[in-house]
Amino acid sequence: METIPFETTSLTQREDAAANLVAVLAHVPSAWKKMEDAQAEVVTFFQNPERLAIGAVEKGRLVGWIGSIRQSAHAWELHPLVVNPAHQGRGCGAHLVAALKEAARRAGICTIWLGTDDFGGTTLFGKDVYPDVLEHLRRLEPVGSHPFTFYRRLGYAVVGVLPDADGPGKPDILMTKRL
Repeated sequence: METIPFETTSLTQREDAAANLVAVLAHVPSAWKKMEDAQAEVVTFFQNPERLAIGAVEKGRLVGWIGSIRQSAHAWELHPLVVNPAHQGRGCGAHLVAALKEAARRAGICTIWLGTDDFGGTTLFGKDVYPDVLEHLRRLEPVGSHPFTFYRRLGYAVVGVLPDADGPGKPDILMTKRL
């Protein structure tokens, strides 16, 4: 597997990128459900100078990709990270996160942050975390598979939570890493 700048991807690889958005994030209510919506999202990484993306290619096919959105002069939001289900668990995601980290360093970025939606993988899911949000966050643990454990293994720290971001009892867990 090799990583390539998104701007060098072929039309077929861009279609792969959109298909991965639909396939990987199908469980997220606010994610892309139709190919044309996913294709429009992929296009934003070519049209918007505040966005950057890196693809992972194997045998000519785009098997995963990572994007970033400049949020300030010193911070990028990691959005999205998608790896084709057939290629998950083989290091592709970690490889893409490392490639984004290097691109951020070259651009003078100090921190990368992300939000990871909770649809049932942590102790926060289904809970009313008010009024003591930080106490609930302090006790955050996985109860199944959740992306925050992947990012934690890569050195990202949980720095906050947006309660009910995706509906009642469905928070967005905020994470960051200093470069």
